[in-house]
Amino acid sequence: MKTTALVGAILWSGSTGAAEISIFCSSAGAELELCQSASDAWAKETGNTVKINKMPANWGEALPLYQQLLAGKSGDIDVLTLDNIWVGALAPHLVDLKKKVPAEELSAHFEAALADSTLEGKLLAMPWFVDAGQMFYRKDLLEKYGKPEPKTWAELTETAKFIQEQERAAGNNDMWGYVWQGRAYEGLTCNALEWVASHGGGTFIAPDGEITANNPEAVEALELARTWIGGISPQGVLNYDEEGSRGVFEAGNSVFHRNWGYVWGTSQAEGSALLGKVGVMALPIGVEGERSSGCYGAGLLGVSKYAEDVEAAVSLVRYLTNAREQKRRALQGYSPTLKALYQDAEILAKNPSLRFAEEAYAESASRPSQVTGASYNRVSQRIFSGVHNVLSGKENAEEGLSKVSDNLERLKKRGW
Repeated sequence: MKTTALVGAILWSGSTGAAEISIFCSSAGAELELCQSASDAWAKETGNTVKINKMPANWGEALPLYQQLLAGKSGDIDVLTLDNIWVGALAPHLVDLKKKVPAEELSAHFEAALADSTLEGKLLAMPWFVDAGQMFYRKDLLEKYGKPEPKTWAELTETAKFIQEQERAAGNNDMWGYVWQGRAYEGLTCNALEWVASHGGGTFIAPDGEITANNPEAVEALELARTWIGGISPQGVLNYDEEGSRGVFEAGNSVFHRNWGYVWGTSQAEGSALLGKVGVMALPIGVEGERSSGCYGAGLLGVSKYAEDVEAAVSLVRYLTNAREQKRRALQGYSPTLKALYQDAEILAKNPSLRFAEEAYAESASRPSQVTGASYNRVSQRIFSGVHNVLSGKENAEEGLSKVSDNLERLKKRGW
C-alpha cells in the first residue's frame, strides 16, 4: 500500500485541487478496456478524475477531429492517442515532454520510438506501444506440405500458390494463399512501402525530401504484387483493410496474412479456430541483401497545450507508459516500447512473437511522415491511389509509379 501511495505521489505533482483529465482512447474492445482501466487506476491513485472519449473506429478519421478541436484551442481534449505519422501535423499544438519527463525515464524506451516522437528537438509524445508489419501463417499447413518459412516474396508467392492448389484439390474451395490490406487507404501505403523497400527501392520519399518513388526496384515489387490479385489473393483484397483481411485468415481461409502484431493475440485467443496453428515471422525480403522492411508503426500519447492542467495530463501519460502498464498491455498482445520488457520471461511465455520483434523493429521501414510533416496525409493519398491503380490493372507499374512521382514532385514544389 505504501508503494502505491509513493507511485501516486511521484506521478502527481500538479495543483492542489483535483483535476478532470480528458483522454481519447481507441474505441476497439480490448484496447478501450486497457486504456480505461489504467486511466481509472491513475485517477484513484492521484485523487483526480478521467473522462474517456472514444476515437473513431477508423483511426484515419481521428486526425481531422483532433485538428478541429486543437485549432479551436478546445479544453475538451487533454491527452491524445496518436498514430506516429500524425506528430508533424499536430506539432504546433502539443506540449514538449522532454522538459516534463526525467531523462532516465525516456532512455528506457527504444531510441527509434523516441525519434519517431521527436520533431525539431522537441519530444511531442510519449511512446506507448510499437509495431511493424508482420507475416502470420498457417504453421500446420506449412508442416503438412513440408514447406519452410519463405525468406523472399517470390518464395512466399510460390509456397502460397502450391498450398492453395493442394487445399482446393482436397475440397477446401475457400482457401487462398495470401491476404493483406489492398484498399486505397493508409494500410496500402504501408504494404506498398514494405514491398518496395524490401526490394531496395526506397520509401517513395527519402529522409532529405528527394522523391524516389519511380525506380526499377519499385517497379519490380509492384509487378509481383499485381500477380497476386486473382492468383494467391482474392479480387476482394483490393477492398480489404486490417480487419477484413484478418477475418479471412482467422476463418481458416488463407495460408499467409500480413498484419500488425495484435493478430497474434486474436488468432490465439480461447475459442479461436486457429489456436496452436499459427506461426509468425518478419516479412520476407524482396532480393538478397535487403532488409525485411516491415512498416514501422507506433501508438503514442501526446498532451494538448490547451489542457487546463498540463501537469496532471503529463502525469496520466507517464502512468500509462510506465513499465507496469506496458507489461500489462504486453500480456494482452501489445508490443512495448520499453527495452527491458523484451527480456521478461512472463511476457515472452504469453506472447512468443516478441522473441523476434526487436529484430523486426530494427529492420523496419518508416513512412515519409517526418519530412512531409503536416502534409503527410496528402502525400500518402497520392501513394496509395497510384498503387491501387496498378494493383487493379488500370495502369502498369511503370506508368503508375511515374504518375506517383510526378504528383509528389508537385506537392513538394508547393511546400507539400
